[in-house]
Amino acid sequence: MALSVYERDDILAMEKRYRAAFVNSLSGFKSANLLGTSDSNRQTNLCIVSSAFHLGANPALMGVIIRPDTVPRDTLENIRETGIYTLNHVQKEMVVAAHQTSARYPHGVSEFEQVGLTPLWRERINAPYVQEAAIRLGLILREEHTMAINGTHLLVGEIIEAHVPDSCISHDGFVDIEQAGTVALSGLDSYHCTDRVGRLSYAKPDSMPEWLDQRVRDI
Repeated sequence: MALSVYERDDILAMEKRYRAAFVNSLSGFKSANLLGTSDSNRQTNLCIVSSAFHLGANPALMGVIIRPDTVPRDTLENIRETGIYTLNHVQKEMVVAAHQTSARYPHGVSEFEQVGLTPLWRERINAPYVQEAAIRLGLILREEHTMAINGTHLLVGEIIEAHVPDSCISHDGFVDIEQAGTVALSGLDSYHCTDRVGRLSYAKPDSMPEWLDQRVRDI
């Protein structure tokens, strides 16, 4: 397999869209979530994000990166207005609809209606879940940080509600997102079904980890 080395100047010299696709692919597989929000009048908004990540378990925190608000960002404005949003795992059957939410619809147009997904409301959460998603999280905004280096916004949210199928939760708390049908995303537009290698025991310095399940692949 031929290997090329790209230095900083090579990356900066790339055409804009080529560079975006190239750099977005370098971090590997990412989560695929639909971020649901609404304004105070319950005008809904939905967009796909691949930047959600775990920040801590006590309290249960997740981070999401939102692009700079140099142009109107309904998602960001809704979160600032209500302080509430949802993250909904994308499943194989939802991929086309989920991807379409990245289209730039006019302000006031609901992506739910445009792509054929169903908003699901809960009493505690003033933001829509995606009914078709198997795993759904309701979050309250705890912190917002604007990154000086590029103007993106880091949102820190606390999970105040989690909808998870009983069959996907192991005795030790592990959530089998593969069993739930969650897909992964690479780059800007490549969606993947996963094939788990297996779970490993807690790593300790005096011994090598052991496989916890029987799904070990040839490695």
